[in-house]
Amino acid sequence: MSHTAHIRSHRKPRRSASTIAMRAGVAGGVLSTLAVAGASGSANAAEPVTQTLELPTLTADLATQVAESADATQQAAANYQLQAERDAAAAKAAKQAKADLAEAKQKAEDKKKAAQEAARKAAAERASRTTERATLSASASASTSTSTSTATGSAAAVIAFVKAQVGDAYVSGGTGPNSWDCSGLVQAAFNQIGVSLPRVSQDQSTAGTQVSLDNLLPGDILYWGSAGSAYHVAVYVGDGMFVGAQNPSTGVAEKSLSYDPPTGAVRVL
Repeated sequence: MSHTAHIRSHRKPRRSASTIAMRAGVAGGVLSTLAVAGASGSANAAEPVTQTLELPTLTADLATQVAESADATQQAAANYQLQAERDAAAAKAAKQAKADLAEAKQKAEDKKKAAQEAARKAAAERASRTTERATLSASASASTSTSTSTATGSAAAVIAFVKAQVGDAYVSGGTGPNSWDCSGLVQAAFNQIGVSLPRVSQDQSTAGTQVSLDNLLPGDILYWGSAGSAYHVAVYVGDGMFVGAQNPSTGVAEKSLSYDPPTGAVRVL
């Protein structure tokens, strides 16, 4: 028996060529399949990558353009609205200015007419005063003999005094010699004959004996209002006439009792 007959070989058994070829074919097929699949997968993957890169870029540009267009449109609308508001304000201001001008012209015209009317009235009033004074002077001259003939002594002196002041001005608080109020004239008329009277009409209306208006005598003091609270006084001069400081328009004047009927009378003489 050979010494080597029992020693096992450590080499692996050789595979048959067919087996090797079959395995190589299988491996090659697998590799080919993988290569095709890989190529296909690479081709398929390349297109989405391109789309993924380009689509967001286009979308962002379009969004920017849309946003810019929207901003431009909004700004244009705002400018249009602002211009419209300015035009409306200008039109309103022009209309108001026109109305103010018309109103100012009307006021100026009214003021002018008022001034003309006031001047006309003043002229008419001056003419009336002149006529009235002339009439009063003539009446006083004509009635002097009658009035003074029935008044004697102190009463005649009082009447002469007040008639001498006819035409003087009326001034509130006036006590002469050229301007009077009603009670100032009556007080002065009686003072010059030595009869002291209170200063105001309220007190003068109770300074003497109350007499009826049907029994008046020249020199009696007439009053308007109630006794003790009279608001006006004058001196009765006879023949249904009295003299008093009436008001700023009339001044000191001689009037008929019917012109302004008194309320009562007092007699101090």
